Amino acid sequence: MKRKTSLMIKRTFDVLVSFTGLVFLAPVLLLIAVINLKIHGRPILFSQVRPGRDAELFRIYKFRSMTSQRDSKGDLLEDSMRRTKFGDLLRATSLDELPELWNVLKGDMSIVGPRPLLPEYLQHYSKHQMRRHELRPGITGLAQTQGRNELDWETKFDLDVKYVDEHTLFLDLQILFKTLVAVFKREGIDPIDGGSMPKFGE
Repeated sequence: MKRKTSLMIKRTFDVLVSFTGLVFLAPVLLLIAVINLKIHGRPILFSQVRPGRDAELFRIYKFRSMTSQRDSKGDLLEDSMRRTKFGDLLRATSLDELPELWNVLKGDMSIVGPRPLLPEYLQHYSKHQMRRHELRPGITGLAQTQGRNELDWETKFDLDVKYVDEHTLFLDLQILFKTLVAVFKREGIDPIDGGSMPKFGE
């Protein structure tokens, strides 16, 4: 009963925050969309299928942060060749994540929860790691306040499961505050070795 009440409070919080955010941030969303169209072209949004609560698939939306430049064979160029300064700014400030407020309002996601990862990772999770799907995935989460991309996968998943077991509205508020601080300081954007985050299971 306590868990059911906690989830109801969490969902109410999600709806209020996502709706308010979409309304008040509408001018910012429009401005980013216009600039994105000019720099990165169409489509303005990047969408991809991700596993959500109980590993059910949904489509996540973000602002694109790279161009769609292709080589002579029609294949996309490497990420490093498609990155732009504006796209890097979107990622560094997490502004590329703002369209996910729509996912939250729809009920696909939560404001705070384990980050939604690629469907191909599901086959590599241990039983313990799979527990990260007991809650809706979040725009931000406990792992994002503890080092973000500087953490290895195992540490991230341990933090995800810890959040599943210990989540409260107060913890969500703490995580939101720490996320804003981390974004402002631009902490943990890239892996600690300066390279790209390897895919889980490789």
